[in-house]
Amino acid sequence: MQEERTPTNSEYKKACANCGAELKFKPGSHQLKCEYCGYEEFIEQTKSSFEELELEHYLKIVGENAYTETIDLLHCKNCGANQHVEENYKSLGCVYCGEPLIREDVEREGWILPGALIPFKLDVKKARGIFEKWVSGIWFAPNKLKRAALDPEGLHGLYVPYWTFDANLFSSYQGQRGDYYYETRRIRTKNGVQTQQVRKTRWSHASGSVKGFVDDILINASQKKRRDIPSNIAFWNMKELVAFNSKYLSGFVTEKYTVSLKEGHHQSFQEAKQIAHNWIRSDIGGDTQRIHQTDIKLADETFKHVLLPVYISSYRFNGNEYHFYINGQTGALSGTRPYSFWKIFFLVLFIITVIALISIFAK
Repeated sequence: MQEERTPTNSEYKKACANCGAELKFKPGSHQLKCEYCGYEEFIEQTKSSFEELELEHYLKIVGENAYTETIDLLHCKNCGANQHVEENYKSLGCVYCGEPLIREDVEREGWILPGALIPFKLDVKKARGIFEKWVSGIWFAPNKLKRAALDPEGLHGLYVPYWTFDANLFSSYQGQRGDYYYETRRIRTKNGVQTQQVRKTRWSHASGSVKGFVDDILINASQKKRRDIPSNIAFWNMKELVAFNSKYLSGFVTEKYTVSLKEGHHQSFQEAKQIAHNWIRSDIGGDTQRIHQTDIKLADETFKHVLLPVYISSYRFNGNEYHFYINGQTGALSGTRPYSFWKIFFLVLFIITVIALISIFAK
């Protein structure tokens, strides 16, 4: 006899109080809406803000405290994405590569419960309009791409996992300050003797220390080959983060992180190192700087697991995979596009024909 289990908070469906159908999150609001009768229900906001978790302590006990629960996941065998899909979600294709997902292959895995998320601001209709406008403006696109823009099932809303890290940063340094100065040189040319200004750098020793608070270093927690979120759309207004509530996930796919907290922390230190170097260069001053030695320390480190909104459309053309991404908060779009060989071929043929006719009549 199969043992019954109690669903986790993220798996409970939200029934419409009016007709019983499932409620889904309404982008751009803090409400759930019934697609059948129009009933709307407000998502109750917690009075306290989301919590920053102490990093050092949590790295030791991760998986053994109240912030960890289990989640049902469908694993894409083609691209490796781990996706949590609502039971009645219409599409069972991977949002990244379109590979069919088999519900019977569902697995239960532990995850660090998100502390916060940015709710979708754009609904799928507005996102599709942005996509269609972009597609209509590109030249030599195959007809299949234009059909993809019109396919109502071709665009998926996805909550992408990120780690954010905060810390107090302190760094001492040794380096050099460079100040530009110019010397006048006389050079001989074919037009005679001319003067020329030559820039030189006067170097002087520099040392000191910098300190400050590093806020919300953002690390993509789902990095995989062929499906990284493009950097030119990966900008969200983090001031719009709200405390995690599973109701915001209703009607969307949620991806589980594949970059561990430990690896995310390692990547965040590299980002903090770059921030420290920028502070040091500013502290040294002058026109240019050399940094010879640093001693970077981070204290009072905290982190959050956050979910950020993205719309994704993907399809295959001539054996290649193409992806289109729309930031679910700002509407920024990024995509790779194929070219139609035949459209280019016939354009070139038309131009050659026109040139040939002009040459004939010119005679």
